[in-house]
Amino acid sequence: MGGLRRWRRGLTAALAGVLLAACGGSAGGQSAGGTPTLNWYIFHDVSGSFPADAAACSAASGGEYTIQIQQLPTGADDQREQLVRRSAAQDSSLDILGLDVVWEAEFSEAGWIVPFTGERRRQVEQDAVKAALDTATWKDQLVAAPFNSNTQLLWYRKDLVPNPPRTWAEMISQAEALARQGKPHHIEIQGASYEGYTVWVNAMVLSAGGQILSDDGQRVVLGPPAARGVSLIGQLARSPAADPSLSVTMEDQARLAFETGDAAFEINYPFVYPSAQENAPDLAKQMGWVEYPRVDAGRPSRPPVGGIDLAVSAYSRFKQQAFDAIMCLRNRDNQLRNAVKGGLPPTLASLYKDTRLIDGGYPFAAEILNSLQRGGVRPKTPAYQSVSIAISTTLHPPSTAGPGKLNQLRGQLQDAIESKGLIP
Repeated sequence: MGGLRRWRRGLTAALAGVLLAACGGSAGGQSAGGTPTLNWYIFHDVSGSFPADAAACSAASGGEYTIQIQQLPTGADDQREQLVRRSAAQDSSLDILGLDVVWEAEFSEAGWIVPFTGERRRQVEQDAVKAALDTATWKDQLVAAPFNSNTQLLWYRKDLVPNPPRTWAEMISQAEALARQGKPHHIEIQGASYEGYTVWVNAMVLSAGGQILSDDGQRVVLGPPAARGVSLIGQLARSPAADPSLSVTMEDQARLAFETGDAAFEINYPFVYPSAQENAPDLAKQMGWVEYPRVDAGRPSRPPVGGIDLAVSAYSRFKQQAFDAIMCLRNRDNQLRNAVKGGLPPTLASLYKDTRLIDGGYPFAAEILNSLQRGGVRPKTPAYQSVSIAISTTLHPPSTAGPGKLNQLRGQLQDAIESKGLIP
């Protein structure tokens, strides 16, 4: 998940009271038996894994707490808005927050979440996938605990592509060759003007050895490596390799296009594999996978990183119990169930070698782990929503992406991190 985010400052106490009244929801608190009820705000999981996690940890706590799920809206923007409003209102019903991996800087900078320190931090860091842990860190503090992760692979048709490409240039060249032969050849990827396009741009910049913002989020970087990465987006978009619908394609449209048999390549998340098995079983037999393509042959790629981190609200009345509950929710058994049943890749590195995960639907576990160990997180900044919108609009449509757009983008990004003209 990764919707558009933005930093909100200066909310008055009066406004906070109005926002709290508008939010509604459960107040939580002590149960009849004196056991604290912890409200866990998280997106809806259709597989039923999260309720199973909550029930297992409630039982295992021995009466220390009971976890009650508070389902957030479907859209990532709406999820963030509800958590921002409740946090700005200092809502004491907030206990455990499920944060998209681009919200941590905003919530930490505002003082809305409590860092993991001491032994708790050591436990979270132990066996953690590198990129997932990076998403949960802001200004050298561990402000949340990685709960699940995600990344993209290159999926390809083995019957069309006997030797999968290692670089973007190789992939474009192979697709163009297939086009000349009148064979399925499109490269499916997310080119619509939304968060998914920001994800693509960021991965290309990082894979070229560049950065969009400095590590502290205070300075625009870009530079020659960024120009090289962005140029490949434009090259693909102007090539016969591109789907004519590239500029409006999101994750699901890319999946559907690949399943119809019109494409030779797809850059997407692992959910496309079980989908193809169900919807296009003959094509699924020809699906191969390799790691995210490189910009430079001699430089490993920096694949996208998604997922959810769990944080303790600064306004929870049961912080100790909330920390304990998070440690349980992200334990090995729960992460394994969430991965196999819910399709949510784990954040514990050792699980990727567990045969229960591999046999449970992750034959590409090694590629996922390798990708997450070097994956590139999106720019860390409290102004992330405005930064993301600047990227996904300034460089859109993909056919116009290139060095000439970077000066314009640089100004838009500087305004965003200086909180000028914030987008509602």
